[in-house]
Amino acid sequence: MSSSANRSETQSSAPDPSAPPLMLQYWQIALRWKFVIIGILAFALAAGILATFLATPQFTARTQIEITRDQKNPTNVEGIESAQSSQEPEFYQTQYELLESRSLAERVARQLNLGNSAEFYAAHSMEFAPGNADAAARVRSAAGILLANVEIAPLTKSRLVDVYYTSASPALSAKIANAWTENFVQASMDRRFAATQDARAFLETRLREYAQKLEDAERRAAAFAVERGIVVISSTPEANGRPGAQKTLVSGELEEMSNELVKATAARVAAQAAITRATSAASVQNPTVAALRQERARAMAEQSQILAQFGPEYPQAQATKQRLAAIDASIGAEEQRITRSVRNTYEEALRRENALRSNVNELKSQVQGENRDAIQLNIYRRDADATRQLYDSLLQRTKEMSVASVAANNIAVVDRAEVPVSPTSPSLVTNVMIALLLGLGLALIVVIGLEQIDEGLREPNDVRRLLELPLLGAVLDQGDSEPLELLADPKSNISEAYLSVRTNLAFSTDHGVPKSLVVTSTSPGEGKSTSSFSLALVLARTGKRTLLIDADMRSPSVHGFAGIENGAGLSNLLSGEDDWQHMVRKSTMVERLEFLPAGRTPPSAAELLSSDRMKTLVQELNRHYDHIVIDAPPLLGLADVPLLTRAVEGCIFTVASGQVPVRGLRTSLGRLQQAHARIFGVILTKLSTRNSLSGYGYGYGYGYGAETETPAKA
Repeated sequence: MSSSANRSETQSSAPDPSAPPLMLQYWQIALRWKFVIIGILAFALAAGILATFLATPQFTARTQIEITRDQKNPTNVEGIESAQSSQEPEFYQTQYELLESRSLAERVARQLNLGNSAEFYAAHSMEFAPGNADAAARVRSAAGILLANVEIAPLTKSRLVDVYYTSASPALSAKIANAWTENFVQASMDRRFAATQDARAFLETRLREYAQKLEDAERRAAAFAVERGIVVISSTPEANGRPGAQKTLVSGELEEMSNELVKATAARVAAQAAITRATSAASVQNPTVAALRQERARAMAEQSQILAQFGPEYPQAQATKQRLAAIDASIGAEEQRITRSVRNTYEEALRRENALRSNVNELKSQVQGENRDAIQLNIYRRDADATRQLYDSLLQRTKEMSVASVAANNIAVVDRAEVPVSPTSPSLVTNVMIALLLGLGLALIVVIGLEQIDEGLREPNDVRRLLELPLLGAVLDQGDSEPLELLADPKSNISEAYLSVRTNLAFSTDHGVPKSLVVTSTSPGEGKSTSSFSLALVLARTGKRTLLIDADMRSPSVHGFAGIENGAGLSNLLSGEDDWQHMVRKSTMVERLEFLPAGRTPPSAAELLSSDRMKTLVQELNRHYDHIVIDAPPLLGLADVPLLTRAVEGCIFTVASGQVPVRGLRTSLGRLQQAHARIFGVILTKLSTRNSLSGYGYGYGYGYGAETETPAKA
């Protein structure tokens, strides 16, 4: 059974190439339940019309505002929000949500005092009960009503937004719509001002903190400079504005002393060089020595002249000689004086150089110590400078905040709401369309539910798809017509249908139409007796000697079709009698058709069928007849059919269209399979031509010979 179920699931999930188009299936489902669908649509339409006439007229007022991204800033001072904040994609969506916020609704309710307005509650078909709640609760109640009746409709590809308000009072609708946009504009400005005020208070607090920090930092730097004796004369700023190299008093003195030392060293070197060339320099450069040398030269010239005329002993020559000696003595004395002067100058320069070098070395030590102290002093000063920059920034931002809140609002009212002159709802056309749509939806749900409940076979294609059995034939619903009258005509649609069943049966075995078979169904009223009689009649018309046995001993019906009495029959044979020839009755319709009635109703038909007499009887009858057709009782709740299948080649399963659920059919087939019965196929009866998806093929094939498509019972 599990493998059969798996095969069934696999086959049902696979697409059936013979299945009709999906839209045609939907159309046939709609035709099957057309009265249900029409009833639901009629009810929905009536409800929509009734609701339209009973509803209170509603008036809608419209006001329009413009929301721009760029905020107008006449002060040219940036506020809390950056210029890019209004350029974000969610800017407009945020504005739309703010337009529908509860805070805005409560603001409007408080401004118009709607919580205490009987007109407001009456305009919304609500009872006004003053004094039953506090003021806050009444405001919340009025805000809820406002939010339920306001509509925000942004215009596509624009900055414009329409605000609609609907109530039963046209004047109240216009009043609330205008108040809604006005309060939205004011709320936007209040939020900006509140944000500016909060930022300003925060900046002032931080400004006071940094003022104290700046004072402490400057005090630490000044105290350290006094403690270390650092006196800054000048400072050279760097390119980034920070303090650069600083000149202190000690560094200034060191610079001056270094310059003097350089000069003293140069003077000492010059004096030292002058000592070596003091004599020659003195005789060349000193005017006294130069004069004495000139005088000596004249004296030498005179001496030479006198010696040339007179001799060395000449008194005048002696006097000249003495004068030369005096001049030489004067020159020597003057050169010695010059030499002593140069040496004194050198010694003085050396003493001054040594004194300056000593001072420079002492100042160097002081400057080195001062440089070490300058590192800590610079740390204090950098801390003070950083604090001063923060303080200046906070001070500037605080001044800007004081004027930032005067920026112009970016929300403007374009059109104020006017009092509407005609109601916007209820609209008869709109309500009818909504009612029809709801009716269609409800009808769809109901039809789907009914289709799930009513899961019987309705189409010939369903047989193989759902039961995994071949379809032997499909018989149209014959309506109020008598089957016997239609079967009397070989060209009627029902005769053609069972002729098609006989043809398909010929391919079910290797020897053609089975010699013995059982016709059964799941429940009564599915047309199994009609199918048994019709199939036997068709077989007899083909020239085959056919016997129709009524094995439904609980509810026999073959004798009614054949027009004979239900005298002795099958029950007698199964009870022990053997003379079956006297029990068989001939047909008046076809020469080679005979009937074996059911006989008297036995106490237990299953006990009679459980013996081997039924199998022996069929074997005996097979020697006298070409085909034996047994009209068996239904399978549901009875054990007769599984017992009968042991005596025949196989069975035919009759199914009435849309009558028995598929699960019931599968249960019946499962009982036959458990009894190892051979199932030749299924005959689908009571098929409606109007609801059948294959109505063209079957209706045309089975009805072409009839003058009219007269329905008959199957």
